[in-house]
Amino acid sequence: MSMKEFTINKSFLANAAALVLVGGGLLSPWFANQLMSMGLFALSGGLTNWLAIYMLFERVPGLAGSGVIPNRFEEFKAAIRHLMMDQFFSSTHLRKWVEQEEAHIAHWFKPDSLVESLDYDSLYEKLVDAVMDTSFGGMLNALGGKRLLDSMKENIIEKIKASLSEMSHRPRFRQALVKCIDNEAILKDMKSRIEHVIDQRLQELTPKLVKKIIQDMIHKHLGWLVVWGVVFGTLLGLAASFIPS
Repeated sequence: MSMKEFTINKSFLANAAALVLVGGGLLSPWFANQLMSMGLFALSGGLTNWLAIYMLFERVPGLAGSGVIPNRFEEFKAAIRHLMMDQFFSSTHLRKWVEQEEAHIAHWFKPDSLVESLDYDSLYEKLVDAVMDTSFGGMLNALGGKRLLDSMKENIIEKIKASLSEMSHRPRFRQALVKCIDNEAILKDMKSRIEHVIDQRLQELTPKLVKKIIQDMIHKHLGWLVVWGVVFGTLLGLAASFIPS
């Protein structure tokens, strides 16, 4: 048995108990007035609470205010968006999150992967061109020029790679990396993406789906309103039965 079925049965049983009291008032030779009063008050409390719950989700012709959830569909969507953006993804909350995540950059950053991914052939060519454009280039031309440097290419690249690897592991390098991060740009982009996702999802919602979401969340608890309506109605009916007519 599903939770919704249990909720419906709970309401039904409460109202059925109220009808039993009414029946007892009609048929019992003892305490008929008390039973009838208790039954009518209980039935009144149970049915009115059941109708109030029903009117939240369904339109009832002739009853103003019924079907509030489907009738106020756009307002519900706006309220959901407001709740998400102002309470969960506000600029203040996102900024705190970005600032907290800065401390974890050192754990995420893999300097060896960065060093290995660089284009050292291109870097070497730029270095050689820079050397050859200096006065030292004339001396190198006399000794073989660029071919002399090419014979040492692998050794030069290994030295560059070792130097970059050592530098990338230094705390100062990681601190400089963190300072290069534009937090405001990240914050703006993140908020824009979140707003887009939320707006896109809200556009997919229909009145029927919104009603089902809310109904699934609170329906099992609303059934107790019927039960307590019957209980308090019974008590009030019992008290009323002793009031002299």
